[in-house]
Amino acid sequence: MDNRTLRLLQLTAEHFSSQRQQAYLVGGSLRNILLGEPCSDWDIVTGGDAPTLARQLADKLGGFYAYLHDKACRVIVPPLTAQKDVVEVGQEVIFDISSLKGNTLEHDLRQRDFTVNAIAAPLDEIVRSIELGEFGIQEDGRGGYKRGTPLHFIDPLHGVGDIVARRLRAVDGEVFRHDPLRMLRAVRLMMRYTLEMDGWTEGLLMRDSSLLTQVAPERVRDELYAILAPDGARERLQFLDDHGLLTVLIPEFIPAREMSQPNPHHWDVLQHSLQTVGMWEKLVGLLQQPAEEIRQSPLEQMKHVQQSQQVRQTPDEIRESGLENGEECNLVEIQALLREAEGQGIFSFAALSAPAMKLAVLLHDIGKPATRTVDEDGAVHFYGHPQTGVPLALQVMKRLKASTKDCRLVQQVTAHHMRPGQLGLSGPVTPRAVRRFFVDLGPTGILVALFSLADHLATRGPMLGSDEEEGQGGSKAGSWRQHVEVVCGLLRDYIRNRERIMPPRLISAEELMKRLQLSPGPIVGELLEQIAEAQAEGVIHSKEEALWFAEEKLLRTK
Repeated sequence: MDNRTLRLLQLTAEHFSSQRQQAYLVGGSLRNILLGEPCSDWDIVTGGDAPTLARQLADKLGGFYAYLHDKACRVIVPPLTAQKDVVEVGQEVIFDISSLKGNTLEHDLRQRDFTVNAIAAPLDEIVRSIELGEFGIQEDGRGGYKRGTPLHFIDPLHGVGDIVARRLRAVDGEVFRHDPLRMLRAVRLMMRYTLEMDGWTEGLLMRDSSLLTQVAPERVRDELYAILAPDGARERLQFLDDHGLLTVLIPEFIPAREMSQPNPHHWDVLQHSLQTVGMWEKLVGLLQQPAEEIRQSPLEQMKHVQQSQQVRQTPDEIRESGLENGEECNLVEIQALLREAEGQGIFSFAALSAPAMKLAVLLHDIGKPATRTVDEDGAVHFYGHPQTGVPLALQVMKRLKASTKDCRLVQQVTAHHMRPGQLGLSGPVTPRAVRRFFVDLGPTGILVALFSLADHLATRGPMLGSDEEEGQGGSKAGSWRQHVEVVCGLLRDYIRNRERIMPPRLISAEELMKRLQLSPGPIVGELLEQIAEAQAEGVIHSKEEALWFAEEKLLRTK
């Protein structure tokens, strides 16, 4: 604990003592310091008048007072405070001051969610223990625990023992029925503090899973985003599914369970969706490692991409890909391109780990169950599943009351996730194809291109790098190295050659309509797009050439 936070706690304890009011540290703040975790939000319960005591405390600490409700108030101490002519700098510290809700503190603790949060201790004793550097608990080697300094814990449900055992246990059998959001909070706490849920609580979770639909969507969204944000999202999503919660949140996944997919898919539709989240995190983590670690990773060690290209490609293909000039197409090069893009302000590494992006990854194949067909030879197909999936994915996002920005991201990933993998199936990717991809997607195309790599990994699974994964007859279509080459080429053209493939317009829609005497309509947009493509390909270079080009196109349509 830093000196500033300790000083604020000392002043807080002194304040309650001077007012002859007993104050107890409770809930998550006590749990955190028992676990040795940082804490900036301190929950304090008192038998006195909370609003009056909190207002006085705010003045004492140089903070701000906020009224929450009749029995609870908040004191916010900003990062910069002045105490006795001394300026202190640190993080924002929050004190939530509450009055007893029942007749006793023990009664209040029994109304909480989990036993690790149902513990209290006198604030002045805790401060004294921290001052002495002896605060904490540890196992005593005999199946129990010992404390560094004797403390008077109020622990009616044996939460201290559960903290020592790293166990998450509900306070009673009605905990999820009182507030079903606690089911998602349980998963978040397990993740955050490396806790294991006991079997009895797991049973309650599965019994009450259907109640999650009763919770306000904004609260569900916030908890779901908190679950998705850190690494390990796939494992947490799997836990939600194993306990009946995932399909309550996203019933659109119900028909995806055990829905088989044809080769080269290794998992069914639902498992593929979950595995893709894990592969995305794996790829994102790798792309943020030092270059040498990337080179030594299994994804790069399968085969050296540049070397394999030179063996398999014709001289014309090598020139087209840029390898003749010494340019590489591998994950190290992709990392370098992403850093350039971040410097240009069109990309952020932080966006790769955003909860909305992971939700987009999870939902990318949500259109498959509605499009599954079996042909006369027994082959399974999912024709058109990206387009079918868009309204379903947006349905999920709108149900969660997600922001317009997050909805747009999910829409774009779902609609276009197949494009990068398809672009390389017929040889080198043309400048026209690159241009159309980024005209449709803009900077989000970077995320979609990267996502397609994670989708590839989750499609092949354990088959990645095998002879079967390479395709029949030595074909490179669909192989990992071919996919990396395509993505690398897409990113290189957009990040380093954007002005060439997407040059500024030579002529506006208004001027085109005026000069060619056209009325507003689809033909105007089509002509502008054709002009832009011809400009990018070096066919036209001026406004007059653009008008001539448009006139020629119009004549051919008559």
